[in-house]
Amino acid sequence: MNKRNARGFAAKLTLVASLFYPTVASAAPGRAAQWTRDIAEIASDKNEGRLTGSTGYLRAASYVEQRFRELGLKPAGANGTFRQPVAFEEQKVDFAKSSAHVVVGDKSVPLVVGRDLIVSAGGAPLPAHLDAPLVFVGYGLHMPGRGHDDFAGLDLRGKVVVVISGGPASLSGPEKAAARSNRARFLADAGAVGLLSLTTPHQVEIPWTRLMLLASQPGMYLADGKLRETSQGYQSAALNPQLADQLFEGSGHGFAELRDLADRSAELPRFALKARLSTAISASHKPLVSPNLVAVLQGADPKLRSEFVVVSAHLDHLGVGEPIGGDRIYNGAMDDASGVASVLDIAGQLAAGPPLRRSVLFLVVTAEEKGLLGSHYFAAHPTVEPGAIIADLNFDMPLPLWKLTSVMAQGADESSLGKIARTVASAQGLRLVPDPLPDRNTFIRTDQFSFVKAGVPALAFKFGFEKDTPEFQIEHNWRANRYHSPSDDAQQPGVLDSEAVKLDDFVAAIARDVANGPQKPSWNPQSLFKPIAAR
Repeated sequence: MNKRNARGFAAKLTLVASLFYPTVASAAPGRAAQWTRDIAEIASDKNEGRLTGSTGYLRAASYVEQRFRELGLKPAGANGTFRQPVAFEEQKVDFAKSSAHVVVGDKSVPLVVGRDLIVSAGGAPLPAHLDAPLVFVGYGLHMPGRGHDDFAGLDLRGKVVVVISGGPASLSGPEKAAARSNRARFLADAGAVGLLSLTTPHQVEIPWTRLMLLASQPGMYLADGKLRETSQGYQSAALNPQLADQLFEGSGHGFAELRDLADRSAELPRFALKARLSTAISASHKPLVSPNLVAVLQGADPKLRSEFVVVSAHLDHLGVGEPIGGDRIYNGAMDDASGVASVLDIAGQLAAGPPLRRSVLFLVVTAEEKGLLGSHYFAAHPTVEPGAIIADLNFDMPLPLWKLTSVMAQGADESSLGKIARTVASAQGLRLVPDPLPDRNTFIRTDQFSFVKAGVPALAFKFGFEKDTPEFQIEHNWRANRYHSPSDDAQQPGVLDSEAVKLDDFVAAIARDVANGPQKPSWNPQSLFKPIAAR
């Protein structure tokens, strides 16, 4: 085919595609205003940051249920309701009664828990006492099938594993994410008793001073022990990088050397440390229940209506915490009231449109901030028949802070959903762009990954941005200043609601295509996450 004919053929394809996929210009002003109203209501101060299971969370849940009813959706939770109750145990570390030391020979250096050492209160019940030798394993990535294994030949039994952020240049971002997705279970199975993480200054996402404030919040884990990745006796923690040299005393290495190697994505040495980590952790525990919210738009095809496309986002945030600028309410307007507003917007579009062959579940989950727990529970115990879910399309902080010209559809290279997304993008004048910061592992840190682990192809959506662009700097500044802070509220400047609903148009078109398609989405043969889904 010559260039002229090729251009003509491409133009015809675009024209045909535009008949099936509305362009981004179709976004209605009324929808944008409703999207903003939904965020304002969900992220209102009266909901007190929507901590999982709190009165504020339940108040926000009631609002979402009201919106489901207004849109004509049917309940798809438990017992004919919109709710799926999920049982948790809350764990809160008492800093004043806890202590930690780095011990090298006869020298014991105290660490202040909550200031120098941040102990994760999620995952499983924390050990009251831990005293174990340390071993530095570089990036802590186990991918022998890809030619990289930081644990090869190491005896990890009874040890705390020390890792540093980043990964070697020989591995792609998705490869690194795939390796980290199963690290806690791998270490526990190998007999390690803990993980101690170091982040280089170059790779910091949230400043340490803000992490200290967030550390005062309770952690959670699922009451069902069979659904936990680790068991009691395993401890995960992060150390203030300014104190990292204490770990390496007498080892022949220093943090500056290892930090510089990590920031260059170079290969790292592995070696036993002279130091031990000793902790005494005092924690309180209490049971609580918090619901996932599930609504359904029933499909019209008698055979295919029993299959479900999921459109999801999380409702919970961080609740009331340590004040920043005198404000103690962590509203979570972009994280993730905006995602819930987009789920509602898409639900309205699909409900008002032509009947779909398959059914669509609109899932608003709890406890994402506590480790994807609500979505993990739903994926393990869906409110529909097991195996009936064929895809998940997830929103978590889409960040409509600039005009929508490109989309980050994480997971697009892993399944046939990527081909659908690219077709829709082309028809709507958009581009799909890769994650410019893959070492942040955002694909395994959002709720669609719970579906991936259950074998369901999934995509996660954000406004696209690329390195060395104004959008890259806007995203960086937002994370540095508003992410997981009280200033992520409904009054923050720069949010473009008219652009946000254009992304909703894009995802709604994908949902229609999957719901009406002749075949269910499938994993690509080379997918890095296919083996995870098969476990």
